[in-house]
Amino acid sequence: MSVPRDPPEPQSDDTNPAETSGPRGARLRQELARLRSNPMVRNAQWVMLGQGLGYAFQAGTFILLAHLLGSVQFGIYAGAFSFVSLVAPYSNLGSPAIFLRYVCPDHSRFRLYWGNILLATFTLSFVFILVLSLVGPHLSRFYSFKLILAVAMSECLCRQLALCSATVFQAFEQLRLTATLNFLTNVMRFIAVALLVHFLHTTSAAAWANATLAVSACAAVIAVSLVTARFGKPLLSPRLVAARAREGSLYAFSYSTQSIYNDIDKTMLGHFGMNAANGIYSMAYRFVDIASMPVNAVQAATSPRFFKHGAGGVSATKLFAQKIIRRTSIVGFIASVALFACAPIVPHFLGSSFNETVNALRWLWLLPLFRSFHSSAGDALSGAGRADVRLLSQLGAGIFNFSVNLYLIPHYSWRGAAWSSIATDGLLAVANWSLVFWLAKRATRIGPGTPGTALG
Repeated sequence: MSVPRDPPEPQSDDTNPAETSGPRGARLRQELARLRSNPMVRNAQWVMLGQGLGYAFQAGTFILLAHLLGSVQFGIYAGAFSFVSLVAPYSNLGSPAIFLRYVCPDHSRFRLYWGNILLATFTLSFVFILVLSLVGPHLSRFYSFKLILAVAMSECLCRQLALCSATVFQAFEQLRLTATLNFLTNVMRFIAVALLVHFLHTTSAAAWANATLAVSACAAVIAVSLVTARFGKPLLSPRLVAARAREGSLYAFSYSTQSIYNDIDKTMLGHFGMNAANGIYSMAYRFVDIASMPVNAVQAATSPRFFKHGAGGVSATKLFAQKIIRRTSIVGFIASVALFACAPIVPHFLGSSFNETVNALRWLWLLPLFRSFHSSAGDALSGAGRADVRLLSQLGAGIFNFSVNLYLIPHYSWRGAAWSSIATDGLLAVANWSLVFWLAKRATRIGPGTPGTALG
């Protein structure tokens, strides 16, 4: 049964809408179908959805946390968190990157390398938890043993297990489950802070650290159980842990240097007792992380592809990175502009003790754009097995950040930390891409028979 229609408008003999709009519409539908069927696009969409919803709850958590702790107590927690984050990546001995490198090309190795992740993480995390809990109180008189213990257990053990589980889903390109786990964790943290606000109204950094530990422990148990149920039980092999220790250490050290240039400034602010300034700066940094979400989503979705392209050496990963950066740079620029424009709105939600967060955001606004550049180039290096080169680049960035902060923070407080962060991320973007182009040109000059990696 046909639907009655209005009489068509008179048309000239040489104009036929079916011949013009029809083919265009068909091409558009084909293009949309192609994009929907592309696993990389689909995975990026899942990560963006999970991170987008998760960051919405994170924003709500930060707003409630600002009122719950105030800038001083939040600064104490941020300083303790940053101190632990400097060494937390060592807790898994680089086993997530090892997993991606060896399981992406051959999924039959899953059980052995999943066991490698669990054995390395459980063994080393307890060592770091003990050392951090003993050293932390000597770093700042504001850090108690219980505060550092709770943060260390959360970040060195629970969070690493959750991140490693997400890596497994990355390797199998099932990022929908990764997005679900991230979303679940953020919802649980939002509920935890909402309950604390409702019942306590105000509390200490140590109380929030304990609440975060409880949430992180639940998330880790769920994540590990889900991976094991979906893909199989781990196969524990201490011999494999020992065999991959050197290579894993390079990846772990690389991730640790990333923590250094991201977190050393907050650790130093806490060490100098600038807790209110640390609270303002750290809260601004949280919103920078939220603005970087689209860039991070694309990087998470493409990370396994870098390791697959890595079989062709740096030249192959360079071409793939150039393809990715054409998308992420635009997204990063839009995110940076949005961060700058929306900065004045933030204090209306956080309270008067965070008024200077506007200025901090205005200084840090370019970070999402810079991250899009240095992350893609860094993944190109790691995917080609040149984690050693990426390590040197990030180590240089960390040393530069620490060195300039020794002068800037005592003299300019959080503003000095912001200046250092912008300079560090900008220089790292230039350094990483310079290394990618240099190594690719060198490989082309030497010839295709040259191994593409420096790691076994």
